[in-house]
Amino acid sequence: RISTKFKNRKPYQPVDPNIILSFIPGTVIDIFVTVGQEVKKGQDLMILDAMKMQNRLKCPMDGKVKSIAVNKGAKVSKGTVLLELE
Repeated sequence: RISTKFKNRKPYQPVDPNIILSFIPGTVIDIFVTVGQEVKKGQDLMILDAMKMQNRLKCPMDGKVKSIAVNKGAKVSKGTVLLELE
């Protein structure tokens, strides 16, 4: 017996390392990069304030910033696209 919730579930998709998602709901405090900027692995991209803690989001790989989907001061929910890399 399979429930309708199970039938309608979202299929698994592997994580795309080029897309930076918010891992927790919060507010974007500061953005350190601009579109077209070259970034290195471990470089700070932005600060996400969540639950009274300021989380620094770091770049997972070397690349170039393709787009920034949020503005400074934006409130985001979990899983929101923040930044896209090339």
